[in-house]
Amino acid sequence: MQQPDHDSSGSLDERARVGWYYFVAGLTQKDIADRLGITRLKVNKIIGQIRAEGLVTVELDMPLLECRVMAEEIASRYGLRDVTVVPDVDDFITQKRVIGEAAGAMASPLIKGRDVGIGIGSGRTLSYVARRLTTRPSAGSWVVGLIGGITRMTGSNSFDVATDTARRLGVECHYLTAPIFCASAAAREALLLNEEVTDVLARTEIADIAMVSCSSSEEQSSLTQVRVIKDNLDEITAAGAVGEILGCFIDADGRPVDHFINETVIALPPDKLRIKPDAILVSGGLIKLPVIRAILRGRYINRLVTNESVARGLLDGPA
Repeated sequence: MQQPDHDSSGSLDERARVGWYYFVAGLTQKDIADRLGITRLKVNKIIGQIRAEGLVTVELDMPLLECRVMAEEIASRYGLRDVTVVPDVDDFITQKRVIGEAAGAMASPLIKGRDVGIGIGSGRTLSYVARRLTTRPSAGSWVVGLIGGITRMTGSNSFDVATDTARRLGVECHYLTAPIFCASAAAREALLLNEEVTDVLARTEIADIAMVSCSSSEEQSSLTQVRVIKDNLDEITAAGAVGEILGCFIDADGRPVDHFINETVIALPPDKLRIKPDAILVSGGLIKLPVIRAILRGRYINRLVTNESVARGLLDGPA
């Protein structure tokens, strides 16, 4: 049985968490009370205070202190320009949504009023980025998909993600109209005889901003369900892969594994991310901790958006 709350207002961090869980993540007051170990009465009171103080408009105008501290520590440890850490949410889809939306908030000031090329990958988390792109670039800007597509509509296919992003920003969009993986390196070389494909691949390299996600070798993602990956996943894992970024399977230190599948990818090569002014990794969930750490070790990106449990794992384990 919960004890009565003696601090009616709560700490700033507690109030921020209540507000975030209620107004952003959409949890019920009971769920919030259970998660934070406080009474529903206190949750209700904090929500009322937040409203009365004008701290909520479309988004919550309060810092999540513990998340901010972890973000700064991760940025310092891994040499990143910026990190956003969002609280953990039990619901799988909601967690992806809040990470994706936080990435949109991070990218918005990088885009505002600029003449920029914006590259974006695929995945459910990235499909939520467009919702929080609140600024627009100049009229000459464009969006390009950084990776080929899969053969079914999922809402998180690279074509869908790039289209939604370009539509939100009001700019033109360019697609890598090719599969993510070819049957062989020779098949990839044959496909690259198509000038339209090579022209778009060249555009992926000159994009100023890149937003990418990743997959663990262990999870059931849309990418690991591609037939050529399913057929070779045991071998890829045996080669030391902990996951992939832009279709390239990497080991725990961020190096591409020695497997033919990495010679068949139609996508921006991950090492090209290193030279971009802004390369943002948008991913979370503990199953992805090994591959997220590997990407940071490989220094492929300079900005990160993830969730609390992953952030703690990155700080608790070796850099």
